[in-house]
Amino acid sequence: MEEGFILMKKTDNTSTTLILIGVMVSLLLAALDSTVVSTAMKPIIEDLGGMAYYAWPFTAYMLCSTMATLICGGIADIYGHKPLFMSGIIAFSLFSMLCGISQNIFQLIAFRGLQGIGGGLIAASVFTVIADVFPPQKRGKYMGIVSSMYGLASVIGPLSGGFFSDHLGWRWIFYMNLPIGIAAAVLIGIALPGIKNNRKSLDVLGIFLLAMGVIPLLLVLSLAGKEIGWFSLHMNLALLFSVLVLIGFGFHEKRAMNPIIPLSFLTNRAISFSFATAFLAQFVMLAAIVYLPYYAQGVMGISATASGITTIPMMLALLIASNFTGRMISKYGKAPRLSVVSFVILLLGAFLLSHIGAGTPYVLIVTYMSILGFGIGMSMPIANVNAQNACPPPQIGTVTSSVLFFRNIGGTVGSSMCGAVMNEGLTKGMSNLDVGSLPDTVTALLKNPQVIINADAVDQIRTGIPAILVDGFNTLLGQAKEVIAMSVDHVFLICVAAGILGIVASCLMKEAPLLWKTKP
Repeated sequence: MEEGFILMKKTDNTSTTLILIGVMVSLLLAALDSTVVSTAMKPIIEDLGGMAYYAWPFTAYMLCSTMATLICGGIADIYGHKPLFMSGIIAFSLFSMLCGISQNIFQLIAFRGLQGIGGGLIAASVFTVIADVFPPQKRGKYMGIVSSMYGLASVIGPLSGGFFSDHLGWRWIFYMNLPIGIAAAVLIGIALPGIKNNRKSLDVLGIFLLAMGVIPLLLVLSLAGKEIGWFSLHMNLALLFSVLVLIGFGFHEKRAMNPIIPLSFLTNRAISFSFATAFLAQFVMLAAIVYLPYYAQGVMGISATASGITTIPMMLALLIASNFTGRMISKYGKAPRLSVVSFVILLLGAFLLSHIGAGTPYVLIVTYMSILGFGIGMSMPIANVNAQNACPPPQIGTVTSSVLFFRNIGGTVGSSMCGAVMNEGLTKGMSNLDVGSLPDTVTALLKNPQVIINADAVDQIRTGIPAILVDGFNTLLGQAKEVIAMSVDHVFLICVAAGILGIVASCLMKEAPLLWKTKP
């Protein structure tokens, strides 16, 4: 009998409600962290120093979180999901506190990596518990509800991060995780039953090979174009090493008794194309979250804090769509068809956003963002539910972790690839600006995108030049804004391509059965 039905027998309605609240609070805890920290990085660097290591707290968290997510499922399928879930909450909360008391940037980087392990365990456990508690016919509904926590975190994260940084200090963005973590741990500890599977052996060599193959890959994708050059010697060697190790991992998994990622997942169209759609949806989502605020700052002249608010319409649409699609899957199934619809809407939103300019009315931008958000939100519960329904119950944790792994890889590849396209467009566009008779010092500043996206800096430059040069300054500023807008357009053209691939992958996706049948 399916594990979800076993858990349903062991839990009454009150316990099930407590579990649902617990997993939602847990996922919100992990999802909030990245959005809150991104808002507070400026005061963190001002306090701790280490501007050269600005990206490393994010990179350390992402690396450790992705690896923890990937191996969590296989371990949980052997020892049970509750111990891993509780360990993730405790680790996340403990290392959040240590992040808050960090005395230098290196301590923060180390504790962020350890915090990422907890975050990865939480993310994988949340979606596995939904599969444990609810049978296939109901998973879609609750998966949609829980997935919407990502959208909620993207809305309240920048606001809470700004509030804590401005009024209480940046350390409180980490301290605030403690009460939330305690509440989540209490709810999960009381309400969630503990169940172990019969699988006894752990694929330790598989875990080691996977880590050795994936970590260099994630590292170079995260740092490409920032710390290391695209297709530089270091990047090429790291990619070659990852490919060779992952090939060895594949050969090992063929012979492993209990593989950490069964290769049968890749031959099952319901699972493999769920991986593909998760990858592509997250690719587009990360591009939108990163570069729409950049457009808001550089073209619309909105402050950095306020620019985070511009994504709220997109995230609200994501929340609505995620819940709507989850209920549709539970009621009708038809995951591949719903996935096609989601990517068609996503494609439309990306196409519209690829045509915005410096003069595009704000109401149109909000509309386009909402369309994109609705498409992304529709896709979020589909991959998890279809992949879970397509695998036998003892592999629920493994397949859930694999979906999240491909989702994380999609976000990493998306932000790196779109960043490269963005930087190329900015470099070429800024070098071709018509500077007129403006002084070299002024033109040098206006050719720097980091200056353009800082509204206060632009106003200071304008007030510091002679009145006779103001018209020329405004003309050059308008040209620079058009360059930024065009560069953002190029990013969303990449997202259009991702949307087309998503439609193809959805058409190839096989619908999973809503109920696993076991031998009598």
